[in-house]
Amino acid sequence: MPGQTPQDTTANLQAEVKRLRERDAATREILTLISQNRHDEQPVLDMITRNAAKLCDASGAGLWLLNTTRNTTQLASVSTVNPNTPSFSPGLVYPFDPNSPMGHCLQDARTINAADIRDDPYYLDGEPNNVKMIEEVGIRSRLLVPLVENSTAFGCISLVRLEVRPFSDDEISLIGSFAEQAVIAIGNTRQFNALNALNAELSDRVREQVDEIDRMARLKRFLPPAVADQVLSQGSDQILSSHRALLGVLFCDIRGFSAFCATAEPEETIEVLQTYYREMGQLINAHGAGVDHRMGDGIMVLFNDPLPCDDPAGDAVRLAIDMQNRMVDLSRQWKRLGYKLGFGVGISFGYATAGMVGYEGRYDYTASGTAINLASRLCDEAEDGEILLSPRASIAVEGSFPLKLRGTYALKGLGAPIDIFKLSQPSAP
Repeated sequence: MPGQTPQDTTANLQAEVKRLRERDAATREILTLISQNRHDEQPVLDMITRNAAKLCDASGAGLWLLNTTRNTTQLASVSTVNPNTPSFSPGLVYPFDPNSPMGHCLQDARTINAADIRDDPYYLDGEPNNVKMIEEVGIRSRLLVPLVENSTAFGCISLVRLEVRPFSDDEISLIGSFAEQAVIAIGNTRQFNALNALNAELSDRVREQVDEIDRMARLKRFLPPAVADQVLSQGSDQILSSHRALLGVLFCDIRGFSAFCATAEPEETIEVLQTYYREMGQLINAHGAGVDHRMGDGIMVLFNDPLPCDDPAGDAVRLAIDMQNRMVDLSRQWKRLGYKLGFGVGISFGYATAGMVGYEGRYDYTASGTAINLASRLCDEAEDGEILLSPRASIAVEGSFPLKLRGTYALKGLGAPIDIFKLSQPSAP
């Protein structure tokens, strides 16, 4: 420049080199801090604010972010340097005013470089915050640079000076690069937190699924798969708690089984039971029974709880017919091996108390009451090939199946004698 001595030129060049080195060092330092703090943008924002004030010779600097809560948009200071008054403290929150200089900066996503804010209409109109900044703090020049993401500003960097000295284009460019770095730091933290939240959610889901699998396994130890599935789909074990229910109850067992066990080898006994349970179990599942229990050669089957059905007594009779027909084939096969085995069924219809009983690791779903005892006694009374029904069960199905009175009997544990009915033709209608 004219009038400069060589010494002045050298000094200016040295100062410029020093300034460039400081800016380069600041940029490297910020980028390094960004890479080290993906989980927390605050250290990066604090460093950006400090470097902005230092490298631009500003009296104070602040970084502000828009915060929308409960349909109210606010501006919050998240980092400040050289606050000369509590008005510039970190954490300060102002309602967002679109007509203020900062409002114009954010709404238009543009930089505002005010040489003297005493000329700002906001101050001339007596806006309290601007009056305080000018008359109490003594601020004169101010630079506002927006933080922009996807063409939308969500915050800004603010620099101020206590004398009228507008910021140069070079300084504006520097703060613009700092603003970009702040956007990167904030975006990294948001992505990191979102990823952590997603991972936590996935972990919770996996844990819930594992718990549900364990729960399903526990339920299927004593419930048919369809019942366990219903409990899980409802998300509650309420249907397994003790309650009264109108049930179709079926008891069945193998005739002559005790005598067979007395003479047969243990392996033969086990083979017969395995075949019997497998074949009867397939039929029970096919007919949609709620619960079945196996006690030696005896089986108890419940209809209408915990799985509801429209015709509990009729469903029990239809299952009994299929069981009886299948046992005819099995008995014929066993007879060829020298086993004299038959099959009898008893069916009742009435109210009983049902629910889950037991203790940890040994739960069972069962029912008790007169209807249960009656079906058991009818099964004991049935001869090979017979399906016997209680009076109430016979009334419930009399229009669908051919029945006849077998007689009046006093059954053990049931008090007065009752009429017992017999299915006259064991074949499904």
